[in-house]
Amino acid sequence: MSPYQEKLLYTFILLIAVLVVILITKKAISRFGLVRSIEVNRRKVIYYLSYMIIYLIAGSALAFIWGFEFRQIVIALSSVLAVLGVGFFAQWSILSNLTASVILFFNHPIRIGDRITIIDKDYNYTGIIIDITGFFLFMRTDTGKNITIPTSIVMQKGIEILDKLETGDEEDHD
Repeated sequence: MSPYQEKLLYTFILLIAVLVVILITKKAISRFGLVRSIEVNRRKVIYYLSYMIIYLIAGSALAFIWGFEFRQIVIALSSVLAVLGVGFFAQWSILSNLTASVILFFNHPIRIGDRITIIDKDYNYTGIIIDITGFFLFMRTDTGKNITIPTSIVMQKGIEILDKLETGDEEDHD
């Protein structure tokens, strides 16, 4: 087998592995979302973030398969990371909101349709959660205002859940 054919074989194996990992990841996130009654749009954000990580790892593996030297990759990555670091430092809130969105997805008890109070020393908002995206929580207050709160702020503030949305698929645990 020629080196070229060997690289093609490894590339094919990598593509199959990536497809399998994506299917497993999608099924796991979907199952977790259904068990925890998480809105489909919130699951999409987690899908996209996990796919991005899988593609980055696969791209790195592909570069090694096709013969990029480790030194070349390190130089390219350090250059890219330097530029991204400056950009993300300028926009650190983007990363914190995405991270907070992932944490809200997996670990926070609030769901779309819940009635909550956000407890803060300057303001207290009470209302129903309309949507939770990768960056924001959308809420309709009891006074009729539609407010948008960054997900990183939701993680920092105290939240009182007043009424949970009944999903109907919860089991009765005695």
